[in-house]
Amino acid sequence: MKNVLKFLLSIQLKHSKFVQQVNGFTLIELLVALVLAFLVLTPLLGFMVNILSTDQKEQAKANSEQEIQTAVDYIANDLQQAVYIYDNTALTTNSNTVPASSGIKDQIPPSNIAPGCNSSTCQPILVFWKRKFVSGAITLSNSTTTNTTDDTFVYSLVAYYLIKDSNSTWSNAARIARFEISDGVLAASGTTTGTTGNCTGYPNDIYIDTSHCPNAGFQRFNLNLASAAGLTQKMNSWIATASTAYTQQASVLIDYIDQTSIGSTLPTCPIGTLSYGSYMGFYTCVDVANTTAQVFLRGNALARLQTSNFDYSSNNQSYFPTASVRVQGRGYLFSK
Repeated sequence: MKNVLKFLLSIQLKHSKFVQQVNGFTLIELLVALVLAFLVLTPLLGFMVNILSTDQKEQAKANSEQEIQTAVDYIANDLQQAVYIYDNTALTTNSNTVPASSGIKDQIPPSNIAPGCNSSTCQPILVFWKRKFVSGAITLSNSTTTNTTDDTFVYSLVAYYLIKDSNSTWSNAARIARFEISDGVLAASGTTTGTTGNCTGYPNDIYIDTSHCPNAGFQRFNLNLASAAGLTQKMNSWIATASTAYTQQASVLIDYIDQTSIGSTLPTCPIGTLSYGSYMGFYTCVDVANTTAQVFLRGNALARLQTSNFDYSSNNQSYFPTASVRVQGRGYLFSK
């Protein structure tokens, strides 16, 4: 009986050792496994981080390229309706007299086009007059058709600004904003509503109704100004309506425009004269005589990835996509 118990106990002990060896790891084994995992996973983790970083950079570049091209296309479509384009002299010189031999800088914003704007943070780069299409503004009545509408055109003054300020809503790079004021739709010749006009600030004009009044500050240019010589001087003599201050706000067209200083070496112009501000992201070449402008834009994808050290250099030029377009306005102005 004793021998049987010894035999059974020995079997139980052997079985316990076997189970312990199968179901457990020693501390040495665990340490070795951790070292091996570290050696294998660390390079893989670095590889994955590098892939994600590269993908983020390429996505930033792609977004900038797409937005720059879209902005150029938009400006080109706008310029196609231009009848007169101001050059750099007109945009950088003040004139409070009529006729003016200089420019219109003091007649256009930026003081109120955006919060915090001033002459150094909001710079006009491209300013022109255009014909603006107004759909269904005129009501026609005849014997067969009642209240049929017709389309018309009015004149608009359009300005594109390069803005570089500390507004936290936008990026640390520059942006481009568009400002526009338009004329209202005048009533047919001979229409009267008394001795004064029906739109505030325009007592001498009768418009079709009060919903088609001019934007505040708008004033039509005068091509019959006898005291001014030539078309350029007549257009530079334009003065905004003093009785109604601007209320229009500029709409941001595109953000992440290169804010790198334009420096002492200015870009060269294939046509006309250079119109530029303080930064390389937006400048134009304007041919006033032929109502033609070439627009140059440069984006800044690097500003999407970091908040400092994102100026342009030859080492990071792939982050600064460029686009340009040359447009001749379809309209023209004739001045005796």
